[in-house]
Amino acid sequence: MKSVGLFAGIGGVELGFERAGIQCVHLCEINEGAAEVLKRGFPGVPLSYDVKKLTTIPDVDIVAGGFPCQNLSLVGDNKGIHGEKSGLVNDFFRLIESKRKKPTWIVLENVPFMLWQRKGEAMRYVIGLLEGLGYRWAYRVVDARAFGRPQRRRRVLFAASRTEDPRTVLFSDEAFADYDTDHGNSPCGFYWTEGRAGLGWAPNATPTLKGGSSVGIPSLPAIWFRRTGELATPHICDAERLQGFRAGWTDVEVNGKPIRLGFRCGMVGNAVSVPMAKWLGGRLVKPGTYESDRTMPQYDGGVWPNAAWGEKGKVFPVEITEYPKKYKYKGLEEFLKYPTKPLSERAASGFLKRARSGKLRFAEGFLEAVEAHIYESQEV
Repeated sequence: MKSVGLFAGIGGVELGFERAGIQCVHLCEINEGAAEVLKRGFPGVPLSYDVKKLTTIPDVDIVAGGFPCQNLSLVGDNKGIHGEKSGLVNDFFRLIESKRKKPTWIVLENVPFMLWQRKGEAMRYVIGLLEGLGYRWAYRVVDARAFGRPQRRRRVLFAASRTEDPRTVLFSDEAFADYDTDHGNSPCGFYWTEGRAGLGWAPNATPTLKGGSSVGIPSLPAIWFRRTGELATPHICDAERLQGFRAGWTDVEVNGKPIRLGFRCGMVGNAVSVPMAKWLGGRLVKPGTYESDRTMPQYDGGVWPNAAWGEKGKVFPVEITEYPKKYKYKGLEEFLKYPTKPLSERAASGFLKRARSGKLRFAEGFLEAVEAHIYESQEV
């Protein structure tokens, strides 16, 4: 099978698909740094830069894209699917509509906030575009922790086809897992950029790596190592590994200069989980079996379900977990290989101030650990 990757970022979908036996034959990515990553990671694959200027794509089996989430995410501007960035999904469908030979599969990925933002406006819009081209569709919220990486990363995956059954791709695998169990002494990840209204608390994992933050800069989340009391952020190489890339995947140069750490954090945060894409690609190559008793009564409005399929204006929720697989799970202490960086006094103090001004509840001893960390940083 062959694929085209639009909004390719640093190639998470394409690398996962490649590991599943799918060959990428064309890429499109406007970010200068990410484009350099793609050139090195996928040598010889034609690369376009601006989806708006792209007039055609090759005949392929799969067209895939993690279209921009800036207008759809919690840390975005909340302008919705018609915002300047997320609205680029229209160019994705423009290119497919222009093809006389339509791809067998359309694959899309985005943030789960689109399920309830503006009462699911983005869901209705994307599904309308799919059905307008005659595609039967399915979607499922999937958590990247299912693939053994200690990062809580929930994403909406769409698979749609005019000739095949997308339910056999997204709904043929299910596992059961409780990754949120707090054992009392394992490290806990959190967003040091928040603290007032949200925390992103993740026992024995990091919260979702993000391309932006509420303080306006791309940054990695922090980790509270309860055994030592240390507050630190992971190394960029471990952040790449959390997403399923090899360490150093984003260590490239633009115009002869290395990409700054903040930009690398942003690119990694915007990427698609490679193991997640590998699983999806594997099911596109070899679909499984859909058990019809998973289908629930037709959706009639309200909050969109975490998984569903449909056609011709009908939506049917599916009863299924967010975990297609259950790989051996590595906790943070076991997973991290590179030196962590102590959270700065300024970052810790800002977080503590926000935490004290809000109404969030915190794990026992956590704020005391933040205070101790600030004091020790001042001593140094």
